[in-house]
Amino acid sequence: MCDSTSCAGEAVAPSRRLFLRTTAATAFATAAGVALGVAGAVVQAGPLPKPQNAVSPDEAVKRLVEGNKRYVSGVTKRHDFAHERGALSAGQNPYAAILSCADSRVAPEYAFDSGRGDLFVARVAGNFVNDDVLGSLEYGIAVLGVPVILVLGHEKCGAVDAAVKVATQAATYPGMIQSLVAAMVPTVDKVRGKSKNLLEAATVQNVRDSMAALPERSAIVHDAVAAGKLRVGGGIYRLATGKVDFLD
Repeated sequence: MCDSTSCAGEAVAPSRRLFLRTTAATAFATAAGVALGVAGAVVQAGPLPKPQNAVSPDEAVKRLVEGNKRYVSGVTKRHDFAHERGALSAGQNPYAAILSCADSRVAPEYAFDSGRGDLFVARVAGNFVNDDVLGSLEYGIAVLGVPVILVLGHEKCGAVDAAVKVATQAATYPGMIQSLVAAMVPTVDKVRGKSKNLLEAATVQNVRDSMAALPERSAIVHDAVAAGKLRVGGGIYRLATGKVDFLD
């Protein structure tokens, strides 16, 4: 995983990196027709496409929890996609951002019983924070005003398992797969020898490391959290049941 001063071999001063990200977010906001306030607060120009999504961080977390309970039970809402297309064609105001693994078995929109325009989802194998993911989530905060970011890992994650094999067996993988899984090796090293199930422990630690990386690497995330505008949480998706175990 890239640290706060470098990525892909290119050194960048932290202050300059944060300045560039903040400037980029402001440009995004201007293009979207919104005004940035303190700590990434957003003033929408005109009515919200989905007024019911204008919720506090605590309310947003509650919606995620309740949506997952419906999904697990098999009693989900009927989503009227046809009639909401008009409103969403003019903009979006999702109530949560999700950093999820790219695994085809994990679909955040289903897992939280959400509709179109509800979740702003960034996906990468291993659900870890790289520059592209971070920029996407900063957009969700600075422009769309999401009150929650949930880092969603899942059990039996192939990307984390590959990182475990790199750390414990010096495994190698073709193409860019090696650099992707190598980013998670420091996480694996943190929990080696601390659990009988290294993959499960590394999966949880990987979510926690991503949660910590967001405010550490982004002034936009840090300031929004400090102002009470944003919560950063994590969870582990269980493949057999669909249940998300939310982390403290």
